[in-house]
Amino acid sequence: MSRRAKATAVGAALVLGCGAAAYMAMPSPGGEVSFKDVGFSITDAGNATVDFQVTKDPQDSASCAVQVLNDSYAVVGWKQVTIGPAEDATTNQHLEIRTDSLGVTGGVNACWLLGDDA
Repeated sequence: MSRRAKATAVGAALVLGCGAAAYMAMPSPGGEVSFKDVGFSITDAGNATVDFQVTKDPQDSASCAVQVLNDSYAVVGWKQVTIGPAEDATTNQHLEIRTDSLGVTGGVNACWLLGDDA
């Protein structure tokens, strides 16, 4: 291949790669939900709190499963919470969770959007 043909091929590959990255970064028409753990507090062997943020379309409702783990990574507390429509896309959540034994960490396991019938 000539030098010019190689440069053209590399340029075309870069344009296609950037286009593919932009397409994947666009939100899907069905909506998406994301979460970010902010912090946790272990009050005692029977209680913990977890702070997290949920980002979704403001009119959507989502559900999140939040857990507290012990030092062996076993689940010692678990709670599911529903986050309804809100004014802002990102909302801060503060959740108190009862635990079976002393936890050492807490956070969101998963979040998902709820259907229209939820």
